[in-house]
Amino acid sequence: MFSRKSGFSSFYIPPLSLFKMTEKDSEKGSVKPDYEEPIRAEVLPVSNIKFGETKRALKSRHVQLIALGGCIGTGLFVGSGQSLAQSGPASLFLAYIVMSFVIWCVMNVLGEMNTYLPIAGASPPLYIDRFVDKSLAFATGWNYWYAYVFLMASEVTAAAIIIEYWTESVPAAAWIAIVLFLLTLLNSFLVKWYGETEFWLAIVKVVTIVGLIVLSIAIFFGGTPKHDRLGFRYWKHGLAFREYLVTGGPGRLCGFWMAVVKSGFSFVLSPELITIASGETEAPRRNIPKATSRFIYRLAFFYILGTLAIGVIVSSKDPQMLSAVSKGSSNAGASPFVIGIQNAGIPILNHIINAVILTSSISSGNSFLFAGSRSLYSLAVEGQAPKIFKRCNRWGVPYVAVLFTILIACLSFLNASSSSAMVFTWFTNLSTISGFIAWICILITYLRFRKAMIKENMLNLMPFRAPFQPYAAYITLFVVSLITITNGFTVFVGHDFTASGFIAAYITLPIFLALYLGHKLFTKNWKWFKRVDELDITSGLAEAEEVESRYILPKPKNFLDKIWMWIF
Repeated sequence: MFSRKSGFSSFYIPPLSLFKMTEKDSEKGSVKPDYEEPIRAEVLPVSNIKFGETKRALKSRHVQLIALGGCIGTGLFVGSGQSLAQSGPASLFLAYIVMSFVIWCVMNVLGEMNTYLPIAGASPPLYIDRFVDKSLAFATGWNYWYAYVFLMASEVTAAAIIIEYWTESVPAAAWIAIVLFLLTLLNSFLVKWYGETEFWLAIVKVVTIVGLIVLSIAIFFGGTPKHDRLGFRYWKHGLAFREYLVTGGPGRLCGFWMAVVKSGFSFVLSPELITIASGETEAPRRNIPKATSRFIYRLAFFYILGTLAIGVIVSSKDPQMLSAVSKGSSNAGASPFVIGIQNAGIPILNHIINAVILTSSISSGNSFLFAGSRSLYSLAVEGQAPKIFKRCNRWGVPYVAVLFTILIACLSFLNASSSSAMVFTWFTNLSTISGFIAWICILITYLRFRKAMIKENMLNLMPFRAPFQPYAAYITLFVVSLITITNGFTVFVGHDFTASGFIAAYITLPIFLALYLGHKLFTKNWKWFKRVDELDITSGLAEAEEVESRYILPKPKNFLDKIWMWIF
């Protein structure tokens, strides 16, 4: 069952396949082992002395805020304004509910697999390789890497534009260079530094969005200098579901679906941040389920209530917002929160919100650089990228992967020239659709993993199980596939077809297919899927058990400790 190679550390664990469960045991969630002698299992190394290894230094609070902070970026603070203007408040609200369900499901299926095998170098492609196909894992791994690169470049560019809200005397290229240098520093030393930075930046975003939601409630009830009670004024007279591209019912449907597609940019590739961080997380079998189960409640609060608040305090026909959307602004001037607050007669807050939007861009860029470099590191560990990307410094940081990711992210300088704006728009579209493709692969992988666990009678032995599975996975697979296929529907509807629009919407699909088929041709791997009885669900369990045994469950020393541990 386990390979025997010299130089591996080893210890005794009972093989999971020898556990027998009665119906009564299954109901209680307990099992009794049916074996006499333990079997020696060996820890599978992911690297060696020559290249170094990553280190587990991220705590529970780091992991939870890394995922949440990656989600709360310019998409919520600024990008939601474009969806509001095109689709209306009700369409925006419902779109974020749909996408929150998708994120919840993707997070849960990743949480199940990741908690079962939280090994060093863990990443979605690692699980795809094990439970589906090596060629699909290769294509997905590189798909993840370039998606994170372009997401990072997008956030870096947004940061430069946000700073220009205060001054335009410094060229945008200079701000881009400064932000890239800052992100390089944060990701080149102790991973704990990255975790702490992301934790406190995420806290700033969380406090801000909570404050904005509370302030929106006050505006809703007229608690402003103008004492104007808004209620749902901006949802009346046909503004709740706005027509888009065409008129009537089909136009309102197009508006809603456009909001769904655009909402993907706010969420895309965020669930994977927990999985990628798990290889450098303390006590992953305890902390990953905690982060997974709590993520959706926080996400629902911030995004669903946040979009509801936006739809209440600002009209989808507001002239200032329409002007900002038409100009492609990414600073506070385009934020529906700021516009709504200014309309209510509340001064100064626009500068505060702009500062928070700036920290959001830097925080998201920080997360995407971490995820991109670790994706490249994982590919190298699995032999699907050059070995040099496995190199780690003395702090356990894969510095070559970090520097190479930063180098490619210098594409953000393209946006310093207005003539290159269209090229950069293609890059951002590429990253969003890449995320949808990755989620399709993750859901397929989970369904294969689940079948293998059922075949070996090990499903009830999993340390973490999500509700409503596998039905939620099938529903989400259908929804994400539909979004991927129809994301460029605007080039077909309303007689507005353009070649550039079509390429921007669908260029990712042939790139992914080329990676997938190219790997199959190069490796002569003619199997589309591994058979269920070929799937490896045991290798690495020894490592997972050994890692978990290093960490003792902390006990609260006082009442404040109890509250802190309950939150994080």
